[in-house]
Amino acid sequence: MEPFDKIMAAVEFIRSRSPLAPRVGVVLGSGLGEFANHLQDAVAIPFGEIPHFRKASVAGHAGRLVLGTMGGVATAVLQGRCHYYEGHAVEDVVFPVRVLGKLGIASLLLTNAAGGIGGELRPGDLMVIRDHINWMGVNPLRGGNDERLGPRFPDMSAVYDPEFQEIIAAAQAVIGRIPRRGVYLALSGPSYETPAEVRMLAGMGADAVGMSTVPEAICARHMGLRVAGISCVTNLAAGISQAPLSHREVTETAERVKNDFIRLLEIVIPRLI
Repeated sequence: MEPFDKIMAAVEFIRSRSPLAPRVGVVLGSGLGEFANHLQDAVAIPFGEIPHFRKASVAGHAGRLVLGTMGGVATAVLQGRCHYYEGHAVEDVVFPVRVLGKLGIASLLLTNAAGGIGGELRPGDLMVIRDHINWMGVNPLRGGNDERLGPRFPDMSAVYDPEFQEIIAAAQAVIGRIPRRGVYLALSGPSYETPAEVRMLAGMGADAVGMSTVPEAICARHMGLRVAGISCVTNLAAGISQAPLSHREVTETAERVKNDFIRLLEIVIPRLI
């Protein structure tokens, strides 16, 4: 089956389970999945039931598509994601975002857990992504291009919509947080970075580092979607803090900030249309 046909097969299955026509899509990163439980009139579909979706296997990723409304706006939430470091082909990593695009969303909010590199960032900060650096060694658009998904050479001058950045920053002020913005750099993982690598990444202009988001952002822009991004800074990168890095720290920090994260998204999502 051709890639486009797989996408449309997933779309038709989802439409058979819910009549909702989502306008905004959300991808929830490690430990941030509880937001999906706050949608109204929600229908949840496990990834394993949707044709051609890969199951999520990492702690903190429930692996469900949740369709509902937030502030009156029809919303499709990916409660978790699969990752390139799990051994999935990058085409499988971005497949759910392409499905959301064909379901009809116009805007996509990407979230992740990340290590802080920028001097002002501290664990628990919610950083608005203003740009990214793809250091994963792979591009999801490599190979044949299907014009039904987007152009051969999509522009990446403004991946993260400037208006959406302002909306998120303003919402942070509303909930009593200092707005932070920065550049997110994606590596393939799954090992955390060495202190020497972190120094290199800082010199390249990265403020936060993680193992996701960038392939999805590229594919979303390829499809003409407006994109926003939020990184939950769950730890300081290696060499900045002397503490050993662990996924437990990631999930514990995400748990600590979940209420602010949920409040932020409740304000932001109705405005991303």
